[in-house]
Order: sequence, then structure tokens, then C-alpha cells
Amino acid sequence: MKKFNLFVFKIRKNILSIIFFLFTICLILFSSNNVQATKLGLKLWANSVVPSLLPFFIAVELLSYTNIPNIFQRFFTPIMKPFFNISGSGAFAIIMGWLSGYPVGAKIAVNLRENNICSKEECERLLSFTNNSGPLFIIGTCGISLFGNSMIGILLLITHLLGSLTVGYLFKFWKKSSNTFKNYKTSYLENKLQNISFSNLGEILANSIKSAINTILMIGGFVILFSVIISILNSSKFVGIINLISNPICKKFNISPQLITSFFTGILEITNGINLISAIKLKNISINIIATSFLLGLGGISVLLQVLSIISKSDLSIKPYLIGKLLHALFSALYTYFLIYLIPIFNFNFF
Repeated sequence: MKKFNLFVFKIRKNILSIIFFLFTICLILFSSNNVQATKLGLKLWANSVVPSLLPFFIAVELLSYTNIPNIFQRFFTPIMKPFFNISGSGAFAIIMGWLSGYPVGAKIAVNLRENNICSKEECERLLSFTNNSGPLFIIGTCGISLFGNSMIGILLLITHLLGSLTVGYLFKFWKKSSNTFKNYKTSYLENKLQNISFSNLGEILANSIKSAINTILMIGGFVILFSVIISILNSSKFVGIINLISNPICKKFNISPQLITSFFTGILEITNGINLISAIKLKNISINIIATSFLLGLGGISVLLQVLSIISKSDLSIKPYLIGKLLHALFSALYTYFLIYLIPIFNFNFF
């Protein structure tokens, strides 16, 4: 028994090394399929993600150098504490998190903590609901590029924001008893404005473009990496095992097995998953849309790893993020279901 426990301990201690070693072996064993998966991931990123997000990321970076974030901050201060139990400085994270998409909300929440603008509890509340899919990704990539219908994108955006607001309100009670507020007259945003002038506009443009490209390259790396992981799972018949397990559920609820596989793919990486879900031709496309709404709220393992890389050097816990994204996914899917069946303009059963 003692030897067995020692063996388990060694496995747990070296689990990441084992996983990375097996991943490298699989890259060699399934090299031909992995090359194709890399090309598909790169194509998906270049054709759908970059055109939708890169210009917007640059615009948001430029916006952060203006006085507009501080105007938003002052404007939303009266509702921040009663609705989210967060000081006015958190408004910037909320607005930019809604406008920019993953993983900007998490980056700003960490910056607020590192600059001692918000307390640990406030930043963990922000982390739970400010790291969202951006409007251009939802409307441009999901609605127009993948589903071929801008109204689907608008529906997904509305329910995504409603889900985010709901989670933000629920998390006002997170560690409420130990809450402390930071009441600074100036913030790191205002300090950022001090040296801005037309003389250094070129430097600001260059910095904004570099930051936007770094973010879009990181997203592209995750899309391609998880495209390869999904290809390995397909090649190793793992997906076949999932289908075998899920077939009884599919038959009972009249759900396509392909939808289950695509949904599982989306849990790993949302762009690939939503791409597969949007390509499934069902008579009731509402199922595709509700599944997409759930995945947009959840973010997936790919986004989770991005957030982990961002908060790793801070004292923030990942727990509120995990709970918040699960709640966000559930509420978004629920709101999407109700809007589809209550509002005629959102009835998309056209296949």
C-alpha cells in the first residue's frame, strides 16, 4: 500500500511532464492529421478572428490613452457599489471587458490590483464577470462569418451581456464581510494621460499596435494549439468513445451526436467548437444557437489557460473566475432560450 501511494504521489508530481511528453509523441504519431489541423486552425484564426478583432483591439488600446475611460469611470461610479459592490475604478474593467473580448477584462482586473487601485475582493469580483467575448467576435465572427446571420450575432450579444450582468450582481456578495474599498482621486489611467501629446502620438500608435498584435497572436496560438489537440483526440478515437457514451442521451432527446462532439470541442476551444456547431444543419437551429451561447459564456479551457497565465503573478484566486464563467454560461443559454421562443424576430428555424 505504501509503495502504491508513493507511485501515485510521483505520478501527481510529474503529471504535467507526462502530459507534455505524451502530447509530443502524439504529434509524431498523428503528424499528417496534425499538419492539416494546424492549417485549419491557422485559416480559422486568419479568416475569422483577425479581421474581426485586430482593428478593435488597436482601437481599444488607443482609447485607453484618452480621457474617455475616466469619464466612464465617473459616470458609472453611482451604480458600481450598489449593483456590483465595486468602487468606481472598476468601471473601466467592466466596459473594456465588454468591448474588447477575452482576455482583456482579466488583464485590467490584474492591473487594478497590481496598482493597488482596487482591493483583492473587488478584483476577484471583476474577474468573475468582466472577461467576456467581445461584440465584434460575437456579431462578426459568430453571427456573420460562421452562422451567416447578423441577427443571430445580435441575439448572442444581448444574452451574453445579460448573463455577464447577472453574474456581476450575484458576485456582489463575494467575500462581502472582508471587503475594503480603495478611494483614490487618481488612478493609473489618469497617470497614463500625463505625458500624452501630439509629439508622442506616433509612439502611442506603435505601442497600441504592438499590444494588439501580441494579444491577437496569443489568441491565434491557442486556437492552433487546441486545433491540434482536437485532431489528436479524433485520431486516437477518443471522440468515438464520447459518441458511444452520449448516444443514448442523443436518442432520448433527439440531439445530433455531431452536436455533442462539437460542444465538447467548444469546451476545449470556443472558436473551433462554434465553427463546428454553426456547420451542423439541423431543422431546429435554435439548439445550435443555445449551445453557442453556453460556450461563449463559458469561454472554454483555452481561455481559462490564458486567464491563468495573466493572474499567476498576482494574489487573485482563480476560483471566482471558474464559478463566474459556469454561471455565465448557464444564464446566457437560459436567456437565449427564452428570447428565441418569446420574441418572433429571434426565431431562426429556417433550415
